[in-house]
Amino acid sequence: MPTLVAWAHEHLLSMLVSMEIAPGTRIGIDAVARKLGISQTPIREALSRLEAEKLVIKVPNVGYHASAQMTPSEVSDLYVLRQLIEPYAAARAAESMTDETLRQLAAMEEEMDRIQAETGVAYARFAEADAMLHSLVATGSGNPLIADTIARLHMHLHIFRFLFNTNAPQEAAQEHAEIIHALLARDPAAAEAAMRTHLERSRVRMEEASVRIAARTSPEPRAVSPARRGGI
Repeated sequence: MPTLVAWAHEHLLSMLVSMEIAPGTRIGIDAVARKLGISQTPIREALSRLEAEKLVIKVPNVGYHASAQMTPSEVSDLYVLRQLIEPYAAARAAESMTDETLRQLAAMEEEMDRIQAETGVAYARFAEADAMLHSLVATGSGNPLIADTIARLHMHLHIFRFLFNTNAPQEAAQEHAEIIHALLARDPAAAEAAMRTHLERSRVRMEEASVRIAARTSPEPRAVSPARRGGI
């Protein structure tokens, strides 16, 4: 049974990744407490967790705000970094992951297959499972610097804010399965290739989502009067 803090964290996360709480907007603790029907204390603790995950920012004497959306340039830089380190991490993890960690990954694959990301909460659960999978691979590589880099970026939950209302969970679940199967087989080459393919497909999904977001947020073109069309 989840604690109130865990429950509040899950619901706040779902509001953030589904854009119900838009990037950059203030988060009223009173309003969230009323919406969820609980006291402010677990809301504050959940917000502290989200601050550590860099999804919210605490402004002194003001309160919490949702963190800004990543820019297309930041997303591009992020994927360059991921392609440099995560395929290598997957290969090393296939060689050195413990049996217990592999059992965790197998259970995670089943959980991700069960999740139908039709609601904000389900989507948030999938996003968290995705982040945990990549974290386990990074840790399983046996390289503490890689694991620390992945943990500090907290990148995956930010990425999922871009991908809400796409078919990313269904596509990613199959890609994750390929990674996990290679790890379970302790096949470094297959694990590296599966991770590289997953990241490349994820990058394409991100680029497509960025275009859609830009189209929704760009101002409408101003009408040009007939007298001025094609003239001076």
